[in-house]
Amino acid sequence: MIISASRRTDIPAFYAEWFMNRIRANFCTVVNPFNRTQVSHVSLHPRDVDVIVFWTRNARPLLPYLAELSARGYRYYFHYTLTGYPSLLEPYAPSVEQSMANFRELAGRIGADKLIWRYDPILVSDITDYEYHRRNFAGLAARLEGYTRRVVVSLADEYRKATNNFRKLTRQGITVRTDYGGDAFAGLMICFSAIAREHGMEIFSCAEVYDLTPFGIFPGKCIDDKYLRAVFGIQVAAGKDKSQRPACGCVPSKDIGFYETCLHGCLYCYAGTYPAARKNRLAHDPVSPSLIGWYNA
Repeated sequence: MIISASRRTDIPAFYAEWFMNRIRANFCTVVNPFNRTQVSHVSLHPRDVDVIVFWTRNARPLLPYLAELSARGYRYYFHYTLTGYPSLLEPYAPSVEQSMANFRELAGRIGADKLIWRYDPILVSDITDYEYHRRNFAGLAARLEGYTRRVVVSLADEYRKATNNFRKLTRQGITVRTDYGGDAFAGLMICFSAIAREHGMEIFSCAEVYDLTPFGIFPGKCIDDKYLRAVFGIQVAAGKDKSQRPACGCVPSKDIGFYETCLHGCLYCYAGTYPAARKNRLAHDPVSPSLIGWYNA
């Protein structure tokens, strides 16, 4: 079994203590995000876990526990989001300097092959236009050279929870554009592909309905059977995870997170809003079997 920790929230940044308590207990409970009366028991025993996939913008709170994780026999790798957008769009995310330092330290501990950079999503707006993204992506890629081998990109979507935030930006005179296409867009994608290669990185898209292959960006799997075989030498089921979006190519995993619990407050997020996350945080207990509340299964 592959454990996703987590697409729904940033466990390393905000819930590292809880996660390690569950690791030591060898299990956690997970609430169905669409039906809270359904609670599942998830084994976290090393014999049952093929690999743990961490998704984060700030791994620093988890760093003190990595040696213990390894000693207990767990394999793991990280998807690390680093976009460097203006604070208006990512009000509580770590600064670029903090993120860069954390990213590099993590790479030094686990190796560049187990650390995947996410420039995700590519948010095109009046304050982050195509030229902005060219400069920003190039600057970040240059500083991350040697610390990762792979970068994942996707285009911003109008998720229900993000749409209200986009409307608020419009009222402030900032328009977010999600109508991709044309020469300028193609030029940006070609530029991204060239920059990634220049700095020793493969570049893939994530669950993207737009065909980016003409620009050298191929559909990727964030949880990828071929990647796991190459990096960890393990064989996992190669079928598509049916619980994910149609365009997602990931193999099956079990997510142990909870929506509406990430406190970074990114305006484009699909997984929740900052006010809801602050409210749910009050129901978090580090010794509970579940991330929020106290659910037993």
